Amino acid sequence: MSKVAVVIPNWNGANSLTKCLDSLTSQSVKPLLIVVDNGSSDNSLSIIRKYKYLELIQHDVNKGYAGGVNPGFKFAIENNYDYVAAFNNDAVADRSWLEELINCLDRNVDVGIATSKILNEEGDKLDSTGDYYTVWGLPYPRGRGEEDINKYDHKTNIFAASGGASLFRVGMLKQIGLFDEDFFAYYEDVDLSFRAQLAGWKVKYVPTAIVHHQIGATSSKVKGFTTYQTLKNLPLLLSKNVPSKYFFKVAIRFKLAYLMFILRSVSRLQFVPVFKGVAMAILLLPKAVGERRRIQTTRVVPDEYIWANIVHDLPPNAHSLRLLRSKWWALRGKHE
Repeated sequence: MSKVAVVIPNWNGANSLTKCLDSLTSQSVKPLLIVVDNGSSDNSLSIIRKYKYLELIQHDVNKGYAGGVNPGFKFAIENNYDYVAAFNNDAVADRSWLEELINCLDRNVDVGIATSKILNEEGDKLDSTGDYYTVWGLPYPRGRGEEDINKYDHKTNIFAASGGASLFRVGMLKQIGLFDEDFFAYYEDVDLSFRAQLAGWKVKYVPTAIVHHQIGATSSKVKGFTTYQTLKNLPLLLSKNVPSKYFFKVAIRFKLAYLMFILRSVSRLQFVPVFKGVAMAILLLPKAVGERRRIQTTRVVPDEYIWANIVHDLPPNAHSLRLLRSKWWALRGKHE
């Protein structure tokens, strides 16, 4: 039987933590639970300590999602676990969630990550059925906001897994590394999946592994958080992972998308997070380029494999970019 752990990063998540941990202790397959607390100031720790057979790792400060998961991943690696999951503290898993993901990895030796069908808290809309990466350098969660929750009910390969509820093969993590902590939060899961793809591992979507997620429960606590992290992390994701043959094709489109995101954020008076996000992206770029050299020189798939497996379109919610593209195509006599 596979040895499995589930890592739950937590920062002031007392309001949702009990439901989360109850769902994980009630799984049909019993994992080791590892909670990594990111310096919570609410009563999270008193809730966590009520649970037996739970490993607690404490930080004095908030190290973000990536820094909140990696210590648990390291524990799993050092203690010879076969698989380790990452799970949001504001999510609730169906009883067979983990068993379904384990079965996927057990039966598919080329799959490095198995990801879930994530619904909203009420269960009437999709949050994610895996993530895509686009030729515009923009990732997005497949199906987000759609009301047809049965639309994506076929098991399939997907480009990236949601960090909110996915199971990772420990052998793969030993090869490609853990979450990049420079991301802190947002797109670190796409970055890890991208590295997995480059190393020849598959990512599989398992529709029978169902999770309910309280969307935005953590990010909404900090004003401007999403804007700052988006502007910081998207250039890192592009710089590290997109293969050289197609890098400039993606980068040209990305510059336009990035500029439009900046202008939209400035129009909403988000001056500080915009400045900080762009500044940090610039500061982190040399390190990202260094990482790129390592990632690209050790990858095993050709450029064309990645190009064929990313989406050759804009994300569905990129309305301004779609309008701009339509006008450009109209000038050229081209139609969508």
